[in-house]
Order: sequence, then C-alpha cells, then structure tokens
Amino acid sequence: MSRRVSQAAVPRVTRSSTSQARQRQLGEPQDTGAALPRGRPSDSALAQDLSLMSMSEQKATSSRRGRPAKAPAHRPPPRAPATPRGGLHTVARMMKAGRCRNVLVVAGAGISTGSGIPDFRTPGTGLYANLEKYNIPYPEAIFNIDFFSSDPRPFLSLAKELYPGRHRPNYIHYFIRMLHHKGLLLRVYTQNIDGLEQMCGIPEEKLVEAHGSFASASCHLCYTPFPAQEAKKAIMNDSVPTCGFCQATVKPDVVFFGEDLPQKYFLHSKDFPKADLLIIMGTSLQIEPFASLVDSVRPGVPRLLLNRDAVGPFLRAPRRRGDYMELGDLGLTVRTLAQTLGWHSDIQGLMAAQEHASATPWPDTLPSVIGQEIANVSATRGTMESGPGAPEPISSEESDESETDRGSTCSGPSN
Repeated sequence: MSRRVSQAAVPRVTRSSTSQARQRQLGEPQDTGAALPRGRPSDSALAQDLSLMSMSEQKATSSRRGRPAKAPAHRPPPRAPATPRGGLHTVARMMKAGRCRNVLVVAGAGISTGSGIPDFRTPGTGLYANLEKYNIPYPEAIFNIDFFSSDPRPFLSLAKELYPGRHRPNYIHYFIRMLHHKGLLLRVYTQNIDGLEQMCGIPEEKLVEAHGSFASASCHLCYTPFPAQEAKKAIMNDSVPTCGFCQATVKPDVVFFGEDLPQKYFLHSKDFPKADLLIIMGTSLQIEPFASLVDSVRPGVPRLLLNRDAVGPFLRAPRRRGDYMELGDLGLTVRTLAQTLGWHSDIQGLMAAQEHASATPWPDTLPSVIGQEIANVSATRGTMESGPGAPEPISSEESDESETDRGSTCSGPSN
C-alpha cells in the first residue's frame, strides 16, 4: 500500500529547495572559514613580495645599463561575451530544417500565468507574496509535509483555488501540444500541478508531472489511496478528508518538500540523452532535483531559454556553446516562435477546438474533439506536415551564420 515500497528499485529522490551544491555549480565563491596561522605569510603575500623583488631587480639592472625601466604593460580586463542575437530565429531555422526532431520541454509556473494562475516568486504578485491570509510561518511552509501534518487547512484552502477546472490552457500550452502533433515532442517535464498540459490535449505518455497533480489522492501518512473525486468534494466544501485506515489527513498527490518524486520522473535518465533540443520556459530553476534536469542533455545539444529572467546555467559567463536565451514576456515570445515556424494558425485552430469542447466533460471526450478539429483544419489547408511548419532546407547564408549552428547536430527520431 505504501508508495515508498514501489520506489525501492530506484534511489530515493525528494523535492527540495536549491542547495549549496547548486550554488557551487554556478561558480559562487565559498567561504571556507579557515584562518591562516599567525606569523606565516599567505601564498598571495609571498607572491606579492616576489613580484616586488623582481620589479626592484629589473629597475636596478635597467639603471646600470643607463636606460629607464619600462612600466608593465597595462592589459584591459577581459570583456564579457556578447549575448548571442537572433537565438529564437536560429533555433526556429534548425527546427524547420529537420535538425531537431526529439524536443524536450522543461516548464514551470510561468507558462500558466497567462491562464490566471500566479507563479510562485514574482515580487508582489507571486503566490508566495500573497499567502498572509493562510497564516503560515513562512511561504514555503504551505508545501512542507511536516507543517501540513500539523495543520492541513492552509494547503487545503490553497488547493481549493488551484484545482483543475477553474482555469483554461493558454497559447503556450497549445504550442507544446503542437510540438507533439508535429511529431517533435519527446516529452514535457513540468513543475506545474494545475493539469493544464493534459487539458490542452498533451497525451499522458508525453507528460511528466514532476511535482504530482490533483488527479489522484492518498493519505499523507500511510499512503493509502483515496478516491480523488471524494477528496475534491470534501476540499471544495471546506472539509478535511481523512483516511479510513489510519484517520490521518488525505491530500491530493502533489509532491511536497521532503516527499518522494513520482516514479515517472525517472524517465529523465532515458529521455535527456536522446534529446536534440531542450526548450526551457517559465521556470526559476530553484527547486531540486528538477532544476538540474537542464544539465542532463548531451554536450552541444541546443538549449533555448524562454523566460522573464536569466536562470540556472544561463547566469554563467561565458555561456555554453549552443545556449540561446530570449527574455521578456513569455506569451509574446512563444507566439513569435510559433509565427517563425509557421504554426500560428494551427495553434489557433487547436484553441478554437478547446472552446468548442468547453461544454463537453473533460477529459473523456476532449482529445477526440481536438482530433476532429485538427482533421478539419488539415482538410482545409492541407496536412500540417506539408504546411508552413514542415522542415525546410537551410540556405547557405543561414548555414554560415554562427559557429553554434555548425557545432549543434540534431539526430533523427529515436525509437
């Protein structure tokens, strides 16, 4: 009955905040706290003394030869590498040319803000900045399993607002859905618990909800499964669902800090070595081990960050060859990428299908309705694979644009 038993075959991995190891990986200085022995000069002091001795000897020698000593040449500090321009369009050209056919998407709360769901860390508007009404000691406590065990009401109140069905997928979700329809999506790894990826028609086998979801529920203490609809009904009625086996509190299977990640998360060990393009969008990359996934692709595989701010490995200077970054409003950026690929009209067709299906219960009939709408769109414009989003050859001018493009190889589809 315990979920921990089912995970015994793999190492236990729990959700946690960014660690000191992550800081060291980003190159932040570490204070060792070790003091030098008294009376013994440091290595840097010795080096400075030797340098002064060398300069004195150089001056003395020059004076004996009757000419002034030369001042050491001044070297300007190294310049930071310029931010690559046109990264969005460069990646789009690689995709249109068929060079990227196993695309991984790593997504965070930023992709759902366009649906009216706040992200976690935006100052003033993020979820963590607006939790005073829940009377919790610190913001992250609302996802702390020990705090939930002592007082489940704050999280259950939040869950009432976050339950799927109150919000609809937005353009970004349908862009990911279009990656699947084009046969390019290897998998999408999401931190989100809102269920919008599945609601827009991304198949379950293509989706890894790394931090769980509301689709199931269980006892937080003994892990006995509990009917998800009964749990939802109790939460919506401001009641606390309890386990019939041990009488502890039942919660949706959302992964809290300190809890084991779902078994499906471990697909990453097979997926990331296969990828030939990684798209990172709407995430702060501050929660481990999810944040480290972006470093799991092979060297030279293009990584495209679509975000409000630079995060994770994109903060390093110089950046890795093959890393591209497009910062700003995520919705506008994704729309620009879709237009560059020639997918904008097709995505609008998918969104129209969603509106058409909004009066139909989800999720039993939604995929079939979306599939029918896709067929209708394809019949009027020709098949999507031969339409504007189909692979195109790269011109000689584009192929010589950057060393990054020449060094980034994208393999064919993997079995």
